[in-house]
Amino acid sequence: MDYERLLSKYAVEMKPSGIRKFFDLAAEMPECISLGVGEPDFQTPWDIRDAAIHSLELGRTKYTANAGLKELRIAVCEYMKRKYGLTYETEETIITVGGSEAIDLALRALLEPGDEVIIPEPCYVSYEPITTLTQGVPVHVPCLEENEFRITAEQIRNAITEKTKVLVLGFPNNPTGAVLRHEDLEAIAEVLRGTDIIILSDEIYAELVYGIKHESIASIEGMRERTVVIGGFSKTFSMTGWRLGYACGPKPLIKTMIKIHQSCIMAAPTTSQYAAITALRDCDDDVEEMRRQYDLRREYCVRRLNEMGLKTFEPKGAFYVFPNITSSGMSSERFCETLLQEKHVAIVPGTAFGPAGEGFARISYAYSLDHLREAFNRIEAFLKEHKGEN
Repeated sequence: MDYERLLSKYAVEMKPSGIRKFFDLAAEMPECISLGVGEPDFQTPWDIRDAAIHSLELGRTKYTANAGLKELRIAVCEYMKRKYGLTYETEETIITVGGSEAIDLALRALLEPGDEVIIPEPCYVSYEPITTLTQGVPVHVPCLEENEFRITAEQIRNAITEKTKVLVLGFPNNPTGAVLRHEDLEAIAEVLRGTDIIILSDEIYAELVYGIKHESIASIEGMRERTVVIGGFSKTFSMTGWRLGYACGPKPLIKTMIKIHQSCIMAAPTTSQYAAITALRDCDDDVEEMRRQYDLRREYCVRRLNEMGLKTFEPKGAFYVFPNITSSGMSSERFCETLLQEKHVAIVPGTAFGPAGEGFARISYAYSLDHLREAFNRIEAFLKEHKGEN
């Protein structure tokens, strides 16, 4: 069989995840401390687990509606109104297998060959491969450290062409922890008014912000009708393995996303859906406690990194720090590979999140303070041993 001829060139040309590469290497080292994966170390709150158990005891193990349980979609709409002032109907909401599927569905529902997607970088690793699989064209726009890794309205204006179909806004940002302020959103909205460009607003970290309140671009005048908001349960409620997310947006777009979802997935996991109703309605206190713990870790990481000479922007969202490692004299890839081999600490090179990540590395603080302390002690020793080599 000639597999080179048979396989889709778009699938073959996909780059493997730079995050998983280091995660797999770390898994082969029993003594390794991994700060590479964005997975909360907290248990899923008990009320959520109990709701899942109860649903199983009641025998609720059948398929749900393709769009998701109506009660869950109602709960999502209530949550969006309560948290962000956004009003949606159940017909404007779909329950998906994680936020990742929601991103995939939205881009496949929108893109035709040659359509351009503006992607601010550094960014979540899936935006580009999903775009290219649909034969869309990614347009990379670098977000700069001196601007706190925020995309500007001027950058977006300069990137727009007659082929632009989608603008991706992944804020709070993975990997930088950057957030967009109200004035940023207003300026971006002014650029997009009068165009036919759709915003894919990935707000999976919306509840993990520090010292500020998250604001969705869909709440800005004229933006709701052109925005699909992506949310989920993995990060906010520590439900990564439950594989559940959602999207809210214009009814024609959600309807098309449901058609694709019907053919590819059928429905999101039933047990997870019943548990998620409880998450949205009854677990604000659990989320607040997790956020408080993340905030303590965030402050510790920023302080330690700056003290050891790795200039680090103070993130305002998510659970990552993105230190500048250029003072080491190494590339991002070499820094992370050498640190892993010599000190058995796994972090992710910034280039895993696009070329704009060169000179940086991503460190997740979704780990205990004891775990972080030991890892940072090793990083500090690593830097001292390599001092003067650059």
